[in-house]
Amino acid sequence: MDPTSVAARPLRRVLVANRGEIAVRVIRACHLVGAEAVAVYSEADAGAAHVRKADDSRLIGPPPAAKSYLDIDAIIGAAKDAGADAVHPGYGFLSENAGFAQAVTSAALTFVGPPAAAIAAMGDKARTRTLAEQAGVPLVPGSGLVTSADEAAAAAARIGYPVLVKAAAGGGGRGIRPAGDEAALRSALPAAQREAAASFGSDAVYVERSLYRARHIEVQVLADSLGSVVHCYERECSLQRRRQKLLEEAPAPRLSPALRDRMTAAAVRLARQVGYTGAGTVEFLVDGEDFYFIEMNTRIQVEHPVTELVTGLDLVAEQLRVAAGQPLSVRQEDVVLRGHAVECRINAEDPDKKFMPRPGTVTTLELPGGPGVRIDHALAPGAAVPPFYDSLVAKLCAWGTSRPQALARASQALAELEIGGLTTTASLHRRLLDVPDVRSGNYHTSWLEEFLA
Repeated sequence: MDPTSVAARPLRRVLVANRGEIAVRVIRACHLVGAEAVAVYSEADAGAAHVRKADDSRLIGPPPAAKSYLDIDAIIGAAKDAGADAVHPGYGFLSENAGFAQAVTSAALTFVGPPAAAIAAMGDKARTRTLAEQAGVPLVPGSGLVTSADEAAAAAARIGYPVLVKAAAGGGGRGIRPAGDEAALRSALPAAQREAAASFGSDAVYVERSLYRARHIEVQVLADSLGSVVHCYERECSLQRRRQKLLEEAPAPRLSPALRDRMTAAAVRLARQVGYTGAGTVEFLVDGEDFYFIEMNTRIQVEHPVTELVTGLDLVAEQLRVAAGQPLSVRQEDVVLRGHAVECRINAEDPDKKFMPRPGTVTTLELPGGPGVRIDHALAPGAAVPPFYDSLVAKLCAWGTSRPQALARASQALAELEIGGLTTTASLHRRLLDVPDVRSGNYHTSWLEEFLA
């Protein structure tokens, strides 16, 4: 793109189309770059932290997300009513909805994220595979879209078992079913189609080889509208339960410099291929020294703090810069790894009762501190954790000059953390950080479920 064709458009007032800790995080970044922040809230969040910290706020509907945080018309109406000139979607909810991004721009507002066309391209997993192949990015062996059990079985016979049936419009671990043989595949196909239709409004699925003991490693990328694309290195995300991440690290342990270079270069190529702008994450499965592309998340990630801790960058501020038509604040040679960081996701769930959600009210709150400790949250004594939304309540992060120091600081911070009135996954994180495999970084995507079993 010709740099002279892009005009800077300062963002004065940004509506944050989200809630909880990510809304607080975006509000903080808006203030840092000199923009006002407008919160939206459901009736269940009337007294929430993100509402209190914003410069202005608008009620957008009743507690169910479908009638509030997922109501595109209500959010656009709130943005116009509040005099906002931009909308930041955070993560989850409408953040990867191409229709929402288009609705924002059609309302003469700036969408703080990639173009709707890039979101649509990366949201269709079958199309994504084609684009990745064109960019020379290695792919997990898989099929095109399959609609019948016979088509799925023929594809699996060619790919080789075990396989996964995956939603083409999927994400977040939903719409995925494993199959170890043809009988299991014929049962898994309709189950995956039903979940895909319920979760994403489309029952389109494809078949992909299952790399059972691979690692899940993702690369953070940033791109501006002037043609600059950089990577911010990688994050290890293999500690998962039912494909939902619990703990992340940056950089990934036990990753050779050669493999890191190949993965980060592939992520940059893909971002260029789709005309990406803003912050995005390219996700890979790693098997030995081989890596395979699985998907691209076209938003800020839950685990972005660990990348910020090891690079010194403010990724949300970079999103706002790019949306305002400004160049990235860094070139590739400016992005340097320093030390190690770990993030523990603190969810209001009971890990001893199959991670059953435990909404409630915070009675007391003691947050950790000390060198290298960061905790992103929207908690306060008396704050309600409603049952209508994701159970994530805080992200406890620790940085150190070395991985052992980062893990030690995380353990100390977990010991200091007290969230009275809630049952959380903090107890599980305390256990995990004492396990030899975790301390050595010797784990994979199936490790946690095997450990819990």
